[in-house]
Amino acid sequence: MAQNPQDPNSIIGQLSRNKGAAALIAAVVGVVLLLFAWAGGWFGGRLGPGKIADALQVHDGLHEGFRRAHTKGYCFTGHFDGNGQGTRLSVANVFAQGESRVIGRFSTGGGMPDSPDGRLVFRAIALSITAPNGEVWRTAMDSTAVFPVATPKAFMAFLEATSPVADGKPDPAKVGPYMAAHPETVAFINYLKEQPLASSFVNTRYYSINAFGFVGGDGQTRFVRWSLDPTATPEWMDKGNLEKMPRDFLFDDLIKRAAAGPLTWDMSIQLAAPGDKTDDATVQWPEDRESVKVGRLTIDHLVTEDEGPCRDINFDPLALPTGIKGSDDPLLAARSAVYSSSFRRRAAEGPHPSFAKEPHHD
Repeated sequence: MAQNPQDPNSIIGQLSRNKGAAALIAAVVGVVLLLFAWAGGWFGGRLGPGKIADALQVHDGLHEGFRRAHTKGYCFTGHFDGNGQGTRLSVANVFAQGESRVIGRFSTGGGMPDSPDGRLVFRAIALSITAPNGEVWRTAMDSTAVFPVATPKAFMAFLEATSPVADGKPDPAKVGPYMAAHPETVAFINYLKEQPLASSFVNTRYYSINAFGFVGGDGQTRFVRWSLDPTATPEWMDKGNLEKMPRDFLFDDLIKRAAAGPLTWDMSIQLAAPGDKTDDATVQWPEDRESVKVGRLTIDHLVTEDEGPCRDINFDPLALPTGIKGSDDPLLAARSAVYSSSFRRRAAEGPHPSFAKEPHHD
Protein backbone atom coordinates (compact mmCIF):
# COMPACT_ATOMS: atom_id res chain seq x y z
CA MET A 1 0.00 0.00 0.00
CA ALA A 2 1.31 3.46 -0.91
CA GLN A 3 2.58 5.59 1.95
CA ASN A 4 1.10 9.07 2.40
CA PRO A 5 3.66 11.54 3.83
CA GLN A 6 0.81 13.50 5.44
CA ASP A 7 -0.52 10.47 7.29
CA PRO A 8 0.85 10.69 10.86
CA ASN A 9 0.66 6.90 11.20
CA SER A 10 2.64 6.17 8.05
CA ILE A 11 6.33 5.29 8.04
CA ILE A 12 7.09 8.58 6.32
CA GLY A 13 4.89 10.55 8.69
CA GLN A 14 6.76 9.03 11.61
CA LEU A 15 10.09 9.77 9.97
CA SER A 16 9.24 13.46 9.78
CA ARG A 17 8.92 13.80 13.52
CA ASN A 18 10.10 10.63 15.24
CA LYS A 19 13.76 9.81 15.72
CA GLY A 20 12.83 6.17 16.37
CA ALA A 21 11.39 5.87 12.88
CA ALA A 22 14.47 7.61 11.49
CA ALA A 23 16.62 5.08 13.33
CA LEU A 24 14.69 2.29 11.67
CA ILE A 25 15.32 3.84 8.27
CA ALA A 26 19.00 4.09 9.18
CA ALA A 27 19.03 0.44 10.21
CA VAL A 28 17.54 -0.54 6.86
CA VAL A 29 20.13 1.59 5.04
CA GLY A 30 22.83 -0.26 6.95
CA VAL A 31 21.38 -3.66 6.07
CA VAL A 32 21.23 -2.79 2.37
CA LEU A 33 24.75 -1.33 2.27
CA LEU A 34 26.15 -4.34 4.07
CA LEU A 35 24.80 -6.60 1.36
CA PHE A 36 25.71 -4.53 -1.67
CA ALA A 37 28.93 -2.76 -0.76
CA TRP A 38 31.45 -2.93 -3.59
CA ALA A 39 29.09 -4.85 -5.91
CA GLY A 40 30.29 -3.59 -9.28
CA GLY A 41 28.72 -4.24 -12.65
CA TRP A 42 25.06 -4.01 -11.58
CA PHE A 43 24.64 -0.27 -11.29
CA GLY A 44 26.41 1.18 -14.31
CA GLY A 45 29.34 3.56 -14.33
CA ARG A 46 27.74 5.97 -11.89
CA LEU A 47 28.08 3.58 -8.93
CA GLY A 48 31.13 1.37 -9.10
CA PRO A 49 32.85 -0.61 -6.37
CA GLY A 50 35.31 2.14 -5.50
CA LYS A 51 32.58 4.72 -4.97
CA ILE A 52 30.62 2.49 -2.61
CA ALA A 53 33.75 1.54 -0.69
CA ASP A 54 34.70 5.19 -0.31
CA ALA A 55 31.18 6.06 0.84
CA LEU A 56 31.26 3.42 3.54
CA GLN A 57 34.69 4.54 4.71
CA VAL A 58 33.43 8.12 4.98
CA HIS A 59 30.36 6.94 6.89
CA ASP A 60 32.12 4.79 9.47
CA GLY A 61 35.77 5.73 8.98
CA LEU A 62 38.60 3.73 7.46
CA HIS A 63 39.64 0.85 9.71
CA GLU A 64 42.45 -0.80 7.80
CA GLY A 65 42.46 -4.57 7.70
CA PHE A 66 38.89 -4.85 8.94
CA ARG A 67 35.89 -5.94 6.93
CA ARG A 68 34.01 -2.90 5.68
CA ALA A 69 30.77 -4.57 6.65
CA HIS A 70 30.08 -6.88 9.59
CA THR A 71 33.23 -5.26 10.98
CA LYS A 72 32.82 -6.23 14.61
CA GLY A 73 33.14 -9.98 14.93
CA TYR A 74 34.53 -13.02 16.69
CA CYS A 75 35.88 -16.29 15.25
CA PHE A 76 34.86 -19.78 16.23
CA THR A 77 35.57 -23.39 15.35
CA GLY A 78 33.38 -26.43 15.65
CA HIS A 79 31.70 -29.12 13.61
CA PHE A 80 28.53 -29.92 11.71
CA ASP A 81 27.07 -33.37 12.23
CA GLY A 82 24.92 -34.49 9.32
CA ASN A 83 22.13 -36.87 10.25
CA GLY A 84 21.68 -38.32 6.76
CA GLN A 85 18.21 -36.85 6.25
CA GLY A 86 19.49 -34.27 3.79
CA THR A 87 20.76 -36.85 1.33
CA ARG A 88 17.32 -37.25 -0.23
CA LEU A 89 17.43 -33.55 -1.13
CA SER A 90 21.05 -33.07 -2.17
CA VAL A 91 24.08 -35.15 -3.07
CA ALA A 92 26.30 -32.72 -1.12
CA ASN A 93 28.62 -34.80 1.06
CA VAL A 94 28.02 -32.51 4.03
CA PHE A 95 24.52 -33.99 4.47
CA ALA A 96 25.69 -37.60 4.77
CA GLN A 97 25.76 -39.00 8.27
CA GLY A 98 29.03 -37.87 9.81
CA GLU A 99 31.08 -34.89 10.93
CA SER A 100 32.29 -31.91 8.90
CA ARG A 101 34.77 -29.32 10.16
CA VAL A 102 33.54 -25.73 10.64
CA ILE A 103 35.26 -22.36 10.86
CA GLY A 104 32.93 -19.42 11.37
CA ARG A 105 32.31 -15.94 12.60
CA PHE A 106 29.68 -14.06 14.62
CA SER A 107 29.17 -10.40 13.79
CA THR A 108 26.93 -7.38 14.11
CA GLY A 109 25.97 -4.87 11.44
CA GLY A 110 27.95 -1.74 10.71
CA GLY A 111 31.44 -0.68 9.71
CA MET A 112 33.01 0.27 13.06
CA PRO A 113 35.00 -2.26 15.08
CA ASP A 114 34.14 -0.61 18.40
CA SER A 115 30.46 0.02 17.71
CA PRO A 116 28.06 -0.67 20.59
CA ASP A 117 26.02 -3.86 20.46
CA GLY A 118 22.91 -1.98 21.66
CA ARG A 119 21.63 -1.04 18.21
CA LEU A 120 18.64 -2.21 16.19
CA VAL A 121 20.73 -4.03 13.59
CA PHE A 122 20.82 -7.65 12.63
CA ARG A 123 23.12 -10.27 14.10
CA ALA A 124 24.93 -12.57 11.68
CA ILE A 125 26.72 -15.89 11.52
CA ALA A 126 29.02 -17.04 8.72
CA LEU A 127 30.17 -20.61 8.19
CA SER A 128 32.86 -22.35 6.18
CA ILE A 129 32.03 -26.07 6.32
CA THR A 130 34.54 -28.61 5.03
CA ALA A 131 32.87 -31.95 4.31
CA PRO A 132 34.67 -35.30 4.74
CA ASN A 133 35.35 -35.41 0.98
CA GLY A 134 37.10 -32.03 1.17
CA GLU A 135 34.42 -29.94 -0.53
CA VAL A 136 33.70 -26.57 1.07
CA TRP A 137 30.33 -24.91 1.63
CA ARG A 138 30.27 -21.27 2.72
CA THR A 139 27.17 -19.50 3.89
CA ALA A 140 26.54 -16.07 5.43
CA MET A 141 23.29 -15.87 7.37
CA ASP A 142 21.40 -13.06 9.08
CA SER A 143 18.85 -12.84 11.88
CA THR A 144 16.24 -11.45 9.48
CA ALA A 145 14.30 -13.85 7.28
CA VAL A 146 13.77 -11.30 4.51
CA PHE A 147 15.58 -8.41 2.83
CA PRO A 148 14.37 -4.84 2.20
CA VAL A 149 14.94 -4.84 -1.58
CA ALA A 150 14.67 -7.52 -4.24
CA THR A 151 16.96 -6.28 -7.01
CA PRO A 152 20.08 -4.19 -7.56
CA LYS A 153 17.92 -1.63 -9.39
CA ALA A 154 15.76 -1.22 -6.28
CA PHE A 155 18.91 -0.88 -4.23
CA MET A 156 20.04 2.02 -6.40
CA ALA A 157 16.72 3.79 -5.92
CA PHE A 158 16.83 3.12 -2.18
CA LEU A 159 20.35 4.48 -1.81
CA GLU A 160 19.46 7.69 -3.62
CA ALA A 161 16.28 8.17 -1.58
CA THR A 162 17.82 7.54 1.85
CA SER A 163 21.12 9.40 1.59
CA PRO A 164 21.48 11.60 4.70
CA VAL A 165 21.14 15.35 4.44
CA ALA A 166 22.44 18.15 6.68
CA ASP A 167 20.89 16.83 9.90
CA GLY A 168 22.19 13.34 9.26
CA LYS A 169 18.73 11.97 8.44
CA PRO A 170 17.18 11.10 5.08
CA ASP A 171 15.07 13.76 3.38
CA PRO A 172 11.38 12.77 3.82
CA ALA A 173 10.63 14.44 0.48
CA LYS A 174 12.81 11.82 -1.18
CA VAL A 175 12.01 8.90 1.09
CA GLY A 176 8.25 9.32 0.66
CA PRO A 177 8.11 8.69 -3.11
CA TYR A 178 10.52 5.77 -2.79
CA MET A 179 8.45 4.10 -0.08
CA ALA A 180 5.27 4.70 -2.04
CA ALA A 181 6.80 2.83 -4.97
CA HIS A 182 8.40 0.09 -2.86
CA PRO A 183 5.95 -1.48 -0.39
CA GLU A 184 8.45 -4.31 0.15
CA THR A 185 10.78 -1.88 1.94
CA VAL A 186 7.94 -0.58 4.08
CA ALA A 187 7.11 -4.17 4.96
CA PHE A 188 10.74 -4.76 5.99
CA ILE A 189 10.73 -1.70 8.27
CA ASN A 190 7.57 -2.99 9.93
CA TYR A 191 9.20 -6.40 10.22
CA LEU A 192 12.16 -4.87 12.09
CA LYS A 193 9.78 -3.06 14.42
CA GLU A 194 7.57 -6.04 15.13
CA GLN A 195 9.79 -9.12 15.23
CA PRO A 196 11.09 -10.13 18.66
CA LEU A 197 14.76 -9.36 19.31
CA ALA A 198 16.72 -12.21 20.83
CA SER A 199 18.88 -11.46 23.87
CA SER A 200 21.97 -13.26 22.61
CA PHE A 201 23.83 -14.52 19.57
CA VAL A 202 23.25 -17.95 21.05
CA ASN A 203 19.43 -17.94 21.08
CA THR A 204 19.08 -16.19 17.72
CA ARG A 205 17.69 -17.94 14.63
CA TYR A 206 19.69 -17.29 11.46
CA TYR A 207 18.37 -17.40 7.87
CA SER A 208 19.90 -17.88 4.43
CA ILE A 209 17.51 -15.15 3.12
CA ASN A 210 18.19 -16.09 -0.51
CA ALA A 211 16.94 -19.25 -2.20
CA PHE A 212 19.32 -21.93 -3.46
CA GLY A 213 18.96 -25.08 -5.51
CA PHE A 214 19.57 -28.54 -4.02
CA VAL A 215 20.43 -31.18 -6.61
CA GLY A 216 19.47 -34.74 -5.65
CA GLY A 217 20.79 -38.07 -6.79
CA ASP A 218 18.03 -38.16 -9.41
CA GLY A 219 19.38 -34.95 -10.94
CA GLN A 220 16.28 -33.03 -9.88
CA THR A 221 16.74 -29.51 -8.49
CA ARG A 222 14.59 -28.49 -5.54
CA PHE A 223 14.65 -24.88 -4.41
CA VAL A 224 15.24 -24.31 -0.72
CA ARG A 225 16.12 -21.86 1.98
CA TRP A 226 17.77 -22.88 5.22
CA SER A 227 17.94 -21.72 8.81
CA LEU A 228 19.95 -22.39 11.94
CA ASP A 229 17.51 -22.93 14.79
CA PRO A 230 18.95 -22.39 18.28
CA THR A 231 18.69 -25.11 20.87
CA ALA A 232 19.15 -22.47 23.62
CA THR A 233 16.06 -21.23 25.44
CA PRO A 234 14.49 -18.22 23.66
CA GLU A 235 14.81 -14.95 25.56
CA TRP A 236 13.73 -11.56 24.22
CA MET A 237 15.01 -8.03 24.71
CA ASP A 238 13.17 -4.80 25.31
CA LYS A 239 14.18 -2.76 22.25
CA GLY A 240 13.67 0.42 24.23
CA ASN A 241 16.59 -0.52 26.49
CA LEU A 242 19.13 -1.22 23.74
CA GLU A 243 21.02 2.03 24.17
CA LYS A 244 21.44 1.34 27.89
CA MET A 245 23.24 -1.96 27.37
CA PRO A 246 27.03 -2.32 27.85
CA ARG A 247 29.06 -1.73 24.70
CA ASP A 248 29.98 -5.39 24.08
CA PHE A 249 27.10 -7.13 25.82
CA LEU A 250 26.43 -9.54 22.94
CA PHE A 251 30.05 -10.64 22.72
CA ASP A 252 30.47 -10.74 26.50
CA ASP A 253 27.44 -13.02 26.68
CA LEU A 254 28.72 -15.17 23.82
CA ILE A 255 32.08 -15.75 25.51
CA LYS A 256 30.42 -16.50 28.85
CA ARG A 257 28.06 -19.05 27.33
CA ALA A 258 30.80 -20.73 25.30
CA ALA A 259 32.90 -21.12 28.46
CA ALA A 260 30.03 -23.05 30.02
CA GLY A 261 29.85 -25.62 27.23
CA PRO A 262 29.30 -26.17 23.51
CA LEU A 263 26.80 -23.98 21.64
CA THR A 264 24.40 -25.71 19.26
CA TRP A 265 21.92 -25.00 16.48
CA ASP A 266 19.89 -27.38 14.32
CA MET A 267 19.96 -26.79 10.57
CA SER A 268 16.59 -26.97 8.86
CA ILE A 269 16.01 -26.97 5.10
CA GLN A 270 12.74 -25.39 3.97
CA LEU A 271 11.48 -26.59 0.59
CA ALA A 272 9.72 -24.25 -1.79
CA ALA A 273 6.21 -25.17 -2.90
CA PRO A 274 4.95 -24.51 -6.43
CA GLY A 275 4.48 -20.77 -6.84
CA ASP A 276 6.90 -19.75 -4.08
CA LYS A 277 9.25 -17.02 -5.25
CA THR A 278 12.88 -18.04 -5.59
CA ASP A 279 14.05 -14.73 -7.08
CA ASP A 280 12.73 -12.34 -4.43
CA ALA A 281 14.41 -12.14 -1.02
CA THR A 282 11.78 -9.70 0.26
CA VAL A 283 9.15 -12.46 0.41
CA GLN A 284 9.19 -14.98 3.24
CA TRP A 285 7.87 -18.43 2.42
CA PRO A 286 5.02 -19.65 4.62
CA GLU A 287 6.09 -21.49 7.77
CA ASP A 288 3.96 -24.51 6.83
CA ARG A 289 6.26 -25.45 3.94
CA GLU A 290 7.96 -28.82 4.27
CA SER A 291 11.07 -28.57 6.44
CA VAL A 292 13.77 -31.19 6.93
CA LYS A 293 16.22 -31.17 9.84
CA VAL A 294 19.54 -32.20 8.31
CA GLY A 295 22.06 -31.89 11.12
CA ARG A 296 23.44 -29.94 14.05
CA LEU A 297 26.06 -27.20 14.25
CA THR A 298 28.22 -27.35 17.37
CA ILE A 299 30.58 -24.52 18.33
CA ASP A 300 33.19 -25.57 20.85
CA HIS A 301 35.87 -22.88 20.68
CA LEU A 302 35.83 -19.07 20.39
CA VAL A 303 38.86 -16.95 19.53
CA THR A 304 39.53 -13.32 18.63
CA GLU A 305 40.02 -12.51 14.98
CA ASP A 306 43.71 -11.67 15.20
CA GLU A 307 44.34 -15.06 16.80
CA GLY A 308 41.68 -17.09 15.02
CA PRO A 309 41.20 -18.70 11.61
CA CYS A 310 38.23 -16.76 10.25
CA ARG A 311 39.80 -13.40 9.35
CA ASP A 312 41.14 -14.51 5.97
CA ILE A 313 38.05 -16.41 4.86
CA ASN A 314 35.79 -14.92 2.21
CA PHE A 315 32.32 -16.15 3.18
CA ASP A 316 31.09 -16.01 -0.42
CA PRO A 317 27.51 -17.38 -0.55
CA LEU A 318 28.22 -18.84 -3.99
CA ALA A 319 31.14 -20.94 -2.72
CA LEU A 320 29.08 -24.12 -2.95
CA PRO A 321 29.81 -27.86 -3.05
CA THR A 322 28.51 -30.34 -5.59
CA GLY A 323 24.79 -30.73 -4.91
CA ILE A 324 24.08 -27.07 -4.03
CA LYS A 325 23.76 -24.27 -6.58
CA GLY A 326 22.54 -20.71 -6.72
CA SER A 327 18.99 -19.77 -7.67
CA ASP A 328 17.63 -17.07 -9.97
CA ASP A 329 17.77 -14.54 -7.11
CA PRO A 330 19.63 -11.52 -8.57
CA LEU A 331 21.04 -10.59 -5.17
CA LEU A 332 23.27 -13.66 -5.01
CA ALA A 333 25.72 -12.54 -7.68
CA ALA A 334 25.88 -9.12 -6.00
CA ARG A 335 26.63 -10.69 -2.62
CA SER A 336 29.40 -12.76 -4.18
CA ALA A 337 30.98 -9.62 -5.64
CA VAL A 338 30.60 -7.83 -2.30
CA TYR A 339 32.59 -10.36 -0.37
CA SER A 340 35.23 -10.84 -3.03
CA SER A 341 36.02 -7.14 -3.34
CA SER A 342 35.95 -6.62 0.42
CA PHE A 343 38.38 -9.48 0.88
CA ARG A 344 40.83 -8.10 -1.68
CA ARG A 345 40.84 -4.64 -0.13
CA ARG A 346 41.37 -5.68 3.48
CA ALA A 347 43.88 -8.38 2.55
CA ALA A 348 46.07 -5.73 0.91
CA GLU A 349 45.97 -3.66 4.11
CA GLY A 350 47.33 -6.42 6.33
CA PRO A 351 46.22 -7.91 9.65
CA HIS A 352 44.29 -5.92 12.22
CA PRO A 353 43.88 -6.24 15.97
CA SER A 354 40.62 -7.62 17.31
CA PHE A 355 37.91 -5.12 18.24
CA ALA A 356 38.78 -6.05 21.84
CA LYS A 357 41.51 -8.34 23.15
CA GLU A 358 39.20 -9.20 26.00
CA PRO A 359 35.47 -8.57 26.46
CA HIS A 360 34.77 -4.99 27.48
CA HIS A 361 32.62 -4.40 30.56
CA ASP A 362 30.92 -1.09 31.28
